[in-house]
Order: sequence, then structure tokens, then C-alpha cells
Amino acid sequence: MRLALDVAKQVREVMPDTMPLFVRISATDWAEKGWDLEQAITLARALKPLGVDLIDTSSGGLVAGVKIPIAPNYQVPFAAAIRKETGMMTGAVGMITEAAQANNIIHCGDADLVFLAKQMLRNPYWALHAAQELDQEAPWPIQYGYAVRHPQAKK
Repeated sequence: MRLALDVAKQVREVMPDTMPLFVRISATDWAEKGWDLEQAITLARALKPLGVDLIDTSSGGLVAGVKIPIAPNYQVPFAAAIRKETGMMTGAVGMITEAAQANNIIHCGDADLVFLAKQMLRNPYWALHAAQELDQEAPWPIQYGYAVRHPQAKK
């Protein structure tokens, strides 16, 4: 924990107070007698007074040969537990691919944010499509309007 705490402290010292500081942690390494959720909660509690605003909660990837029960939402309970036990905001990750699924994570209070890196790489318009699926309006990227307003743009 010392390295994570030292880095968080030093980063927060040079960041503007208005900028949120997120720390990504692995809530478990899925190994017997390895890093686990209880230790992750302890780490999150120690990061909070250092000015960390959100714990980006992932898991695995640290120990070779472990069996990770990969399925939709498989890491969401870690974000929910850290949020509940520490009062910190959390971000959920891991096989979150559908709009309703992401929406449910937020509305149920399991996490404050949903991170969709792989899904957004697969479909850069995921957020716009998700908004449509959820009957919400989402603005198109401002840059799209440049082509329409540009003097040389075809009418």
C-alpha cells in the first residue's frame, strides 16, 4: 500500500483542487491467500484522506494461472462494496456492454461511474446509441457541427 499512498499523496499535491483524482485498484487478484476485497477496502480508506476522489475498481491481471469468473458485471460487486464501506465514489468496470446494464449499475447505487473502455473502442458511438436506447437526448460531438458551418462545406 505504501507505494500507492505515496504516489496519490504526491500527485494530489501538484494537482489543482478542482481536478478529481481517481485511483485504479485491483480489488482482488483472485488467488488463494492473495490480495482481496478486505485489503482493497483498507487501501481505499487510506487513500480517502489523501484527497482521492474515486476508486476505479478492477480485479485480476496480477497473478498468472488463477481462475477469474468472467461474466457480465463480475467486478461490479467490488465497486459496490468499496463504495458502501468507505463512502467513496467508485467506478465499475468489466464486461459492461449494454446501456440498460450500465444504467442499472448507477441507478442501483453499485457505483458512481461506469467505465466502458473496451466497449467504446469497439463502438465509438456507444454513448450516443445508449442514450437513444434509454430514451435520452445526448448531444453529438461539437466537432460534427464544424463541417456543417464551415464556409467551404457543401450545402
